[in-house]
Amino acid sequence: MTEPLSVTVLGCDGSYPGPGGACSGYLLASGDTRVWLDAGSGTMSNLQKYVSLEELDAVVISHQHPDHWSDIEHLAVASKWVIGRTGIPVFAPDGVRSLLRVGAAVDVFDWHTVGGGDRIEVGAMALSFSETDHVETTLAVRVDSGGRSVGYSADTGSGWQLSALGEGLHLALCEATFLVDKEDTIPHLSANQAGRMARDAAVERLVITHVWPRVDRELARAEASASFGGDVTVATIGDRYQA
Repeated sequence: MTEPLSVTVLGCDGSYPGPGGACSGYLLASGDTRVWLDAGSGTMSNLQKYVSLEELDAVVISHQHPDHWSDIEHLAVASKWVIGRTGIPVFAPDGVRSLLRVGAAVDVFDWHTVGGGDRIEVGAMALSFSETDHVETTLAVRVDSGGRSVGYSADTGSGWQLSALGEGLHLALCEATFLVDKEDTIPHLSANQAGRMARDAAVERLVITHVWPRVDRELARAEASASFGGDVTVATIGDRYQA
């Protein structure tokens, strides 16, 4: 039987890693396809618990803030100088590639620039992108495989909606950086806004992520649950969710 679409949390801290934590990063799996979605600091270490670097089919980066991409530099170095791998597909918005500081190691990547409205296929998965409400060009991602779907908000303010990823999201990972008292102070979402956004998009299941390390996770869960109108999970490193 083909393995169903799943998401494993490699990192979920918002903006910076807390003690023992890691920034944004997720392993998407379906059938024999493995995609690293966002590569924040600390996530490559966790990635290798579940898949070897040789087995990785592609990397998808949502935007150029370092808490979402910096560990691909380690992938480049390992691939160039240790495992001898080249041609690794990387899909990212314009501007991310120029930030890499690894010299010739950057050549291990087969780089593809993507933007809002684009759609790609990686093995068993179809991925489509929607530009969010954030400081830099930032892409939310919808992943479809085997009749199941996952939506990932990446980073966004309230000027974007999960519904932009289309109907029928079985699972949504939505940023919930802080609590309601900081709403609309910077282009991120509160847990309250994340829950309401998921409710309005008729999401089946909601996982909140990108929570600042000093925010009380139980308060964030309760706030999101109240506005979502149902149970909400707070992302934790090592958690695996089936769509």
